[in-house]
Amino acid sequence: MAAPSLFRNPLTRLNRYILRQILGALVAVTLALVALIWLTQSLRFVELIVNRGLSPFVFLRLTVLLVPSFVAVILPITMFVVVQFIYQRLSGDRELTVMRAAGLSPFALAKPTLILATGVAVLCLWLNIWIVPASFTAFREYQFEIRNRIAAFLIQEGVFTTISNNLTVYVRKRDPSGDLHGIMVDDERNPANPATIIAQSGRIEPGRTGPQVILFNGARQEVDKKSGRLNLLTFSENTINLSSTASDDDERFRDDSEVSLHDLLHPAPGELLPQDVPKWRAEAYRRLSEPFTVVSYALVALASVLTGAFRRHGGFARPAIGVAITVGLVALGLSVGNLAARNSALLPLVWIHAILPGVVAAWLLFRPERIHVPRVDETATPTAGKAEV
Repeated sequence: MAAPSLFRNPLTRLNRYILRQILGALVAVTLALVALIWLTQSLRFVELIVNRGLSPFVFLRLTVLLVPSFVAVILPITMFVVVQFIYQRLSGDRELTVMRAAGLSPFALAKPTLILATGVAVLCLWLNIWIVPASFTAFREYQFEIRNRIAAFLIQEGVFTTISNNLTVYVRKRDPSGDLHGIMVDDERNPANPATIIAQSGRIEPGRTGPQVILFNGARQEVDKKSGRLNLLTFSENTINLSSTASDDDERFRDDSEVSLHDLLHPAPGELLPQDVPKWRAEAYRRLSEPFTVVSYALVALASVLTGAFRRHGGFARPAIGVAITVGLVALGLSVGNLAARNSALLPLVWIHAILPGVVAAWLLFRPERIHVPRVDETATPTAGKAEV
């Protein structure tokens, strides 16, 4: 007898019925969780609108670029929640009982979920390899541009504008042409030599590493921390870089979340410190193994609902155990990722965590049932019953 195939046989009407319910619930739950996470994470950028005066379009563009990462993270969890909920509801409404009585095997009942889990796993792989790194790159570049370039052009008259944590600019007057008058700059980007610059006038111009302000007819005051003396330097023209760092070679370093899969596995020579190599490799393994986590979580949910004996009043022990196992797997995944990022020898644990729960759940769900037939003693002679009058 041939083994059942997942994609060879067409879907029955019951399979399509289950698939529609799971797919609709998955889309609804995923959108709701993404909206909730987006709302909580977007509160970090409200300060850009309130204090910096940026337009809502900038705020929306910044936060939308984070949505693909939210989707990739919550897909395994939403897959488990939806499968658990739909099959538990079918069981409570006795629909699973009718389907089993009609001759559907555990594989036939699980087939819609396995097909959908496979599609979601492919979507998760596509997000992890291409979409999420590209969106993170665009997000960090746009955020870097806002902080080091756009914010400098939002200087207002009579307001102490905080360009960064250690750079504050005050302008008494700003002409429509862009010329500045009555300028004071408090520059603490170099902790060893903090300075206060005062100038009569100036203007802002774009520079190689960000915007820069050209000051005219001013003075630079510095306090020597060793002697406590005040050093005063007058100038007729001076240029100050308004980027978040004082060095001229200011550039943005890439984070492992925005690096492509190839660069994670094969970083450029000199790009990483030796202690950062396991971190990048662990990130690559996480991206490749997360689609297997989607299928594993779906199998855990199926095993918690479809296995075991039928109970007239429903059973909540196995679903509760399934929820506890999934919560433990999520926590274990975070621990395994942190350990693998520190020690390359523990990288196989990433794959074990993603695949092993699904293998165990599939064995519990699809293992052949052993029917125990009572043995008959052929040597024993049947005894006739005595009739009582």
